[in-house]
Parts: sequence; structure tokens; C-alpha cells
Amino acid sequence: MNGFVGAVQFLTRIPLRSAAAVPHHRAVAWFPFVGGLIGLAAGVVFAAMIELTASAALAGATAVVSGLLITGAFHEDGLADMSDAVAGGNTQEGRLRILDDPRHGTYGVAALVSSIVLRVVAISSMSPAAGVAAAVAAHALGRTAAISVIGRVRSARTSGLGATAADAVREPGRTIGAVAGIAICAMATGWWVAVLVPVAALSTTVVVSVARRAFGGING
Repeated sequence: MNGFVGAVQFLTRIPLRSAAAVPHHRAVAWFPFVGGLIGLAAGVVFAAMIELTASAALAGATAVVSGLLITGAFHEDGLADMSDAVAGGNTQEGRLRILDDPRHGTYGVAALVSSIVLRVVAISSMSPAAGVAAAVAAHALGRTAAISVIGRVRSARTSGLGATAADAVREPGRTIGAVAGIAICAMATGWWVAVLVPVAALSTTVVVSVARRAFGGING
């Protein structure tokens, strides 16, 4: 269970403690499972708010916010940083410097707002059951995409999170995690997994391609 604890510590703000530091390669296999749990929590909030308020918009917004609170807006921060750097930098070195800037610029804020609004609108258009399934699948596949890239794509830096994770991740953990992520998606969405997995793979390929051209690799 150390791997599960490590994945929770890395991906969320839930204050789980372990007796010793958990190696990345043990935590990676649990990323999609923990992602699925995060999605389940957000989905349950959505379904509960639909029953309590009968407002799809309020339920969708509350579900998305609950996910942000659980993860500490970890991924949103990365989205904003990458958007600022890709759109605002003229050279590879300049873009990497923008990534180091803790402030968010116009492009980052625009990407962040767009992402949140699209998620709220998307889940608000679903039934409670479909919303739960979609949240579980999205969060599980998102983490599956991440572990499929770590260690396989060159790190943009020789130090930092991207380099550290790449050096620590081992193939058995990555494979187990990927299979688990696809299985979770299949259990949540049924035959839709045949559509969602290729879409996730294509999206991941596009993001990696942009990162390679903009930064020379992935950064975290």
C-alpha cells in the first residue's frame, strides 16, 4: 500500500503520511487508480448537488471546484504555465524561463478559465450517472496519459520534477498503471472506452509534440 499512499501524496492535498518516503516507481502504478478516486469524488458531488439543488450548472461548477480542492489545482497550474510559455516565449530558453515564473500571464489565465468553463459546461449537460462515469474516466485516463509519457519522452531539464520522475519510473509500474487506467475507464463508461482511449492517446501525442518543439522535452 506504500505505492497508493505515495500516489495520493503526489496527486492530491489529502494529508496521508508514510513512515518513509515512497519511491516514484512504486507510486506510478497507482496514479490511474487514485485519479479514478478523485473523479469519483467529483462525480458524487455532482450527483448529490443535482438532487439537492436541481441546478445542473451549480452542480457542475461544484463538482469541478471539488476536484480543484482535492488536487490543489496542481494540473491547472501546469496548464497555465505551459500556455504562458508556449504563447509568450520566442526561444526555448525564454520559454523555460517563463515556466519558472510563478506569476500567470494573459495566455495562462485565458487557458485556465477556458478549461474550467468547458469542464463545467460539459458535466452540466450530463445526467447524474453519466456525470459520475465521465468524471471517473477523465481523471483516470488523465493520469494514465501522464505515466505513459514519463521516462519515455526526454526531459527538458537535467533536474527538477520531470527529470526526477523519469529517472525513477520503471516499466512494470508504468504498464500496470496503464492497464489499470484503461480498465477503470472501461468499467465506468462501457463501450465508450473504445472512443475515449484513442482520443486520450491523440491528445497526449499533440501535447508532447508541442512540448518537444517549445521546450525540447517535458518539464514535469
